[in-house]
Amino acid sequence: MMKKLLLFGVFASAGILILLLFVFSSQKENPPDSTYRQAFHDSYKIFSVEIPEKIDFAGEPAPLDLFYVREMLDRELLINTYWHTSTILLIKRANRWFPVIEPILKKNGIPDDFKYLALIESGLMNVVSPKGATGFWQFLEKTAREYGLEVNKEIDERYNVEKSTEAACRYLLDSYDEFGDWTLVAAAYNAGRKRVENAIEKQKTKDYYNLYLNDETSRYIFRIMAIKTIYQNPTTYGFYIRESDLYPVIPTINIKVENTIPDLVEFAHKNGVSYKILKLFNPWLRSGKLPDESHKTYYIKLPEKQYLDPGSARKLLGSEQEIFHDTLQVNDL
Repeated sequence: MMKKLLLFGVFASAGILILLLFVFSSQKENPPDSTYRQAFHDSYKIFSVEIPEKIDFAGEPAPLDLFYVREMLDRELLINTYWHTSTILLIKRANRWFPVIEPILKKNGIPDDFKYLALIESGLMNVVSPKGATGFWQFLEKTAREYGLEVNKEIDERYNVEKSTEAACRYLLDSYDEFGDWTLVAAAYNAGRKRVENAIEKQKTKDYYNLYLNDETSRYIFRIMAIKTIYQNPTTYGFYIRESDLYPVIPTINIKVENTIPDLVEFAHKNGVSYKILKLFNPWLRSGKLPDESHKTYYIKLPEKQYLDPGSARKLLGSEQEIFHDTLQVNDL
């Protein structure tokens, strides 16, 4: 009898324990709706972004006192602030390529803000648009040739950052001779000179902010100003990026070439690099050879040898403690 009672007690205790575990487990997995909602309200917050008191493109101020100008800038600031992956990548790539683009713009008398035009045109990647616009500056083939770039099956200098930037400068200067206004020059880079000319003539105003243009061109200057604002003040818009997270400038050497190179794979190996490295640093080489029937001089760019060794990437990185464009340190976060 005693054994039966003892056995019953064991099974009863086990049953109660299992029941309690089930109840507590269910409560843990399925908290009351009010608790869940409260946790959401306490933890998840989205804010509108700060609109600068004043802003300009290439030294030409935007009239933020006009409601539609203010709202269009607000739109682009919001998009670029909350499209995190895109904006972070733009900031990282800009760190590598702005030092290449900036001195070329300065040498040619082009306002520094035009580097942001290249940034929004291509993301500083060698992309090709559905219409065939190519490279950082998104040149169409016909325009590229008009401004001195070589474009054929083996060579496409739209992919050469230095040469395409020089060509872009020539194009921008021609546009400025026509419009006398850098904001209109940027708008014309997007829409084409003829469209902007026609809009000015038809609407009887040369003020970009008062011109009725297609949606893309209407947004164009605001996109540039928004990414400029975020790039210059990243932490204001929530981007706490360490200097070491940015893509570094890679020091290079130039190899002068005055003859045909029949095999670029062999050329790469002779110069101590892989074919992949050769192509990464010279995307303007579009085939496996470099013909030189016109006896031109070319320069092939290769990374300095010290930056090809394993672990060399560490030599290029910035501070792991400093926050990009801010006085904050990582320990302050």
